[in-house]
Amino acid sequence: MTITKLAPLLLAFAAPAVQAHEVWIERDGTGPARIYLGEPAEVLPENGDPEFHHLKAPKLLPTSTAALTRKAGYLEVAVPAGDVRAHDDTVFEPWGDEGKKEGVAYYARAGRSEARAVMPLEIAPVSAGGDRFHLVRDGKPVADAEITVISPDKWTKSVKTDAQGSFALPTRDKGRYLLTASQKDEAGGDTTLGKVAVLHRVATTSFTID
Repeated sequence: MTITKLAPLLLAFAAPAVQAHEVWIERDGTGPARIYLGEPAEVLPENGDPEFHHLKAPKLLPTSTAALTRKAGYLEVAVPAGDVRAHDDTVFEPWGDEGKKEGVAYYARAGRSEARAVMPLEIAPVSAGGDRFHLVRDGKPVADAEITVISPDKWTKSVKTDAQGSFALPTRDKGRYLLTASQKDEAGGDTTLGKVAVLHRVATTSFTID
């Protein structure tokens, strides 16, 4: 098969691969942050997700010059105490035909000590340390959005935000929880890798319940 004929097939596989992956952050206490790329509802392979090599330089918020150290399956970085945020729109190259390209931007957060959202798409607690969260897009709550809750034992449940963009966390056990949400922006936008016609925004927030 020629490269010309193979290219459309590669693009066809690119979208599902991108949509199945997420970037998330884990942190234990005030220790270093661990930034992952993979499928958080699945058990992480021993050497990390096969796509992990695409995660190279996520940008921390607030901006930090701390070095990112590549480990087996995650990037490790020392950060100040408090909630940790990172964003990255360079993980996967835009895919699709010219003029119709799609791209993905990831927004990850660890912690729930701050009741505010600062990234373009973020899942934030309604009150500091609380079990009620809201999905915020460009400073405004998003109503009727689907949120996936992943428990410490990889149990998953989908919930919807209410008219105020908030939802109550269904908890089961102690341990680390991960919340995920995505928004498909049909208006597209500019990314670090160029302008795209459709931009998929993916947000994650992790925290622990003791």
